[in-house]
Amino acid sequence: MIEKTDLSYERTILIGIVTKEQDQEKLEEYLDELEFLTYTAGGEVIKRFSQRMDRPDPKTFIGSGKMNDVKEFAAENDIGAVIFDDELSPAQQKNIEKILKCKILDRTGLILDIFAQRAKTSYARTQVELAQYEYLLPRLAGMWTHLERQRGGIGMRGPGETEIETDRRIVRDKISLLKKKLQTIDKQMEVQRGNRGQLVRVALVGYTNVGKSTLMNVISKSEVFAENKLFATLDTTVRKVVIRNLPFLLSDTVGFIRKLPTQLVESFKSTLDEVREADLLLHVVDISHPNFEEHIDSVNQILTEIETLGKPTIMVFNKIDAYEPETIDDDDLITEKTSAHFTLKEWKKTWMSKVGDDNALFISALNKENMEHFRKKVYEAVREIHITRFPYNNFLYPEYDKYGEQKE
Repeated sequence: MIEKTDLSYERTILIGIVTKEQDQEKLEEYLDELEFLTYTAGGEVIKRFSQRMDRPDPKTFIGSGKMNDVKEFAAENDIGAVIFDDELSPAQQKNIEKILKCKILDRTGLILDIFAQRAKTSYARTQVELAQYEYLLPRLAGMWTHLERQRGGIGMRGPGETEIETDRRIVRDKISLLKKKLQTIDKQMEVQRGNRGQLVRVALVGYTNVGKSTLMNVISKSEVFAENKLFATLDTTVRKVVIRNLPFLLSDTVGFIRKLPTQLVESFKSTLDEVREADLLLHVVDISHPNFEEHIDSVNQILTEIETLGKPTIMVFNKIDAYEPETIDDDDLITEKTSAHFTLKEWKKTWMSKVGDDNALFISALNKENMEHFRKKVYEAVREIHITRFPYNNFLYPEYDKYGEQKE
């Protein structure tokens, strides 16, 4: 496996740009997320730099004046890595490294590094390794000092030209090998899914760090790893869950994120077969996050890519214990009320009331608030799918309210 970039205890700088499509507020939000990614990878953010531009500079991403500011700050403050919010082209990365003379990462490289740290099983490691090699292939020039003969000039021609081609061929062969290995594992996973019988399958989907694993631990009484960091869960976990007397399979999958690297979407499509083959989706949302509506759009975009957007879905708004609306003073006649000031009661009257027949649930998986209502809704949805599949079994699973007292 490719050696992981070690960001432990490294002092880092974040860099982003303000464009026509991305205003200052949006940039700050993306940089907040990038800082959380850096923290998850083990880095410490010392300073942020931003610049207003029509489009990124094709050579150095940011302008020369701003680049000099970054260079001076990096030299004076012992900066180990500079991280850019957008994906850099191979040429940009090479040029910036020459100027700053320190480690340069972009958002894609940082996410790949976190995935490399988090991958535990052979399946997850193979998927991450494939994504890493596909990311690395166009960036081979300049990755090692022995390739510097490529720069040209007197005495610089010769073996270097064949050496880089050899490296490229090695990486291409490795990519081909990994793809074949994934195909073999996919067949094994397909057999495993086929052996689960006709139980209803429910999949937890959502943005990263919204509490999917915590919710799974609560309702399946299992010990799935959960942590307040991005991408705590990479490996798909499947558990048999029984609500009242109704059994079904619940799977916890990798979380999604904005600007998710293309290589990862492709590599993890096989992992997302659990979502593709699910009968019911539980779309978990962190309602305490100020931009949770954009998170919903990002998740829906990826669900569209893997052709699962039309499945029966229950929206689960988690972390209501952490939700705090902004307030407006009684004597404040200037501030205009926005969605940031909505209480949970007001949110329920917005578009959330139109996502289906009571298909918007408000819970706290951590504090187990409203979990009885959550169980009831999931029970009813799974029961409906089950009795459609097995019409003669409807007497086995009565309606939730007719079942009797819940036994914990």
